[in-house]
Amino acid sequence: MSPPVAPPGWSRWLVPPAALSVHLSIGQAYAWSVFKPPLESALGLSGTQSALPFQLGIVMLGLSAAFGGTLVERNGPRWAMTVALVCFSSGFLLSALGAATEQYWLIVLGYGFVGGIGLGIGYISPVSTLIKWFPDRPGMATGIAIMGFGGGALIASPWSAQMLESFGSDHSGIALAFLVHGLSYAVFMLLGVLLVRVPRTEKPVADGPSVVEGVQVSARNAVRTPQFWCLWVVLCMNVSAGIGILEKAAPMITDFFADTSTPVSVTAAAGFVALLSAANMAGRIGWSSTSDLIGRKNIYRVYLGAGALMYLLIALFGDSSKPLFILCALVILSFYGGGFATIPAYLKDLFGTYQVGAIHGRLLTAWSTAGVLGPLIVNWIADRQEEAGKHGASLYGLSFVIMIGLLVVGFVANELVRPVHPRHHVSAPREAADVRRQPESA
Repeated sequence: MSPPVAPPGWSRWLVPPAALSVHLSIGQAYAWSVFKPPLESALGLSGTQSALPFQLGIVMLGLSAAFGGTLVERNGPRWAMTVALVCFSSGFLLSALGAATEQYWLIVLGYGFVGGIGLGIGYISPVSTLIKWFPDRPGMATGIAIMGFGGGALIASPWSAQMLESFGSDHSGIALAFLVHGLSYAVFMLLGVLLVRVPRTEKPVADGPSVVEGVQVSARNAVRTPQFWCLWVVLCMNVSAGIGILEKAAPMITDFFADTSTPVSVTAAAGFVALLSAANMAGRIGWSSTSDLIGRKNIYRVYLGAGALMYLLIALFGDSSKPLFILCALVILSFYGGGFATIPAYLKDLFGTYQVGAIHGRLLTAWSTAGVLGPLIVNWIADRQEEAGKHGASLYGLSFVIMIGLLVVGFVANELVRPVHPRHHVSAPREAADVRRQPESA
């Protein structure tokens, strides 16, 4: 499949909606928790077992993005979005079969493994193209698309809950909900497949620089640079800190105020989770757009430095002030989302546009690591503290101190980022030739 080249006069503002259609769809992953209680009841699963499809999906997201990034660069965004559509939708269809036959391993295989590949390829599919269309505002462009991944749960969560209420929460109702998801997302993602275009390479895009100007580094050379690994640490630490709250948000706010005169109800805790999702989404477009004005290094100083301060405020005063706890958590989650949306533009600044999608894919292994590390720190320490007879806010004090330490490590790694040494650069003639060949290489 050849990357579709935009005809003369094609508006670059048609590309972000194409990317958004894919990211809003695969962002359903953040709404997996809606299916956890019905699956546990219908199939007799434990909480750990019901979380397995989501955990495997996040692992496969990082791995497929890392190993498929070069293919995405070579074959273009339409090929990548098509692969994402097929895998993500097929994952739901396999899950529907597994629920209908009460074979949980099929749900793990479908949603976790096959669907996870769709997550990874879909996540990176528009990044390189958006940066090439918007060289003047790369943070804003990637923020629009990646905002969809953070906001997908705001659509999927109530939609999934309504389907389970209508179809029933037994295994057949779950199967029907999975089936509707798979077919609906296939149609919605198809809009992105049909709409996406790559810019014509013989002239500059809009008022920005040509796609073959400036520093250009291949994905193979990028992973050999200290800059790549500094950014890997930066992303891993920022994500670990954010997901540490996101994964345990409802029980955390309930525990914090359980021993106060104003305990948090189940409904209020669910509302808190929705607020965090909104902050996650808003941070992806708001902070990434801000990075176009103040620079990528400066915005990560905010994410990591101010994030550590927010954690410190929660640890010291969170259980005495509900508004303070909520405000600090919302800021942390906005930094969590902003970090995801800003990293492609940071990579573009350091390594150029030559293979930025492939480099981004390799960097997302930091997300896979953080997806295990963050929840493990918070849950394991909370379990140990509970066994020791502690309760309330004291369950989380130590884990918050660790999160502050992780953010400080990320802050230091960001300070160590310097321009890439010229020995890693790709020669301009070679890069220009590779770019010209891309439409013919699929």
